[in-house]
Amino acid sequence: MRILGIDPGSVVCGYGVIDAEGNKFTLVEYGVIEAKKKYADFPKRLKEIHIRIAEEIKRTNPDEVALETMFYAKNAQSLMKLSHARAVALLAAAMCDLPIAEYSPKEVKKSVTGNGNAGKEQVSFMARNLLGIKESPRFFDATDALGIAICHAMKMNLPKSGGKSWEDFIKKNPDRIVKI
Repeated sequence: MRILGIDPGSVVCGYGVIDAEGNKFTLVEYGVIEAKKKYADFPKRLKEIHIRIAEEIKRTNPDEVALETMFYAKNAQSLMKLSHARAVALLAAAMCDLPIAEYSPKEVKKSVTGNGNAGKEQVSFMARNLLGIKESPRFFDATDALGIAICHAMKMNLPKSGGKSWEDFIKKNPDRIVKI
């Protein structure tokens, strides 16, 4: 399954595309849309984000899209601008009829690092490690987007049925067991 992860932002919007097969993740590409660098005018920045996300979808042909949900912000103006950026990213995916999943920042951090209170540096380190990325991206927004895609892949790969014991889990999910 190919997943496009998006870390929405009106100044810098991160994106990352991975292929996920079981518990194996392969990097396709990642980057950022530096909308404010190109346009000071807010509506033009939103247009740029929409166009670039739509181009990314067309170029990489993902099966699904995952975005980070809203988080509490002290500045209402920043929250509104972030909401607008999320909306244009959602619109780009919806216009392509792609399934869309949303995850809270805490959920992404917990999935990628095992700690829901992890910092951006930890998410970046784990995303780079899981995908074999050697360089350090200039913006955490790109590795956050990869983290969102990884989180979605992990959530999609959860066993369909639970169980009452590890023995039950092993019987129902033999493909999830790694022998060392």
